[in-house]
Amino acid sequence: MITALSVAKAYAAAQKGVGGLGSEGAAAAGGADFSAMVRTAVDSAIGSSKAAEQQILAHAQGKVQIIDVATAVSAAETSLDAVLAVRDQVISAYQEIMRMPI
Repeated sequence: MITALSVAKAYAAAQKGVGGLGSEGAAAAGGADFSAMVRTAVDSAIGSSKAAEQQILAHAQGKVQIIDVATAVSAAETSLDAVLAVRDQVISAYQEIMRMPI
């Protein structure tokens, strides 16, 4: 089962592996600013999608191999899946809070 915490940890580990955390990423990893972490994840997903689109166009022009396209599309899909998992967990937590008696 995917939890918001596991997605956040995986995202932080991926950021460390790509070159370290930026100022927003460092705050998010410490738990200080959840919105910055979500914004960074969404921006990463958008960037991955744009990179995949560029690879598709380059392949159509005969500039890159199909494996490069498949890798870019896979990275975009993984990034989007992480963002959607966080969204689903946030919605679930909100619904749980709304069901709590006052």
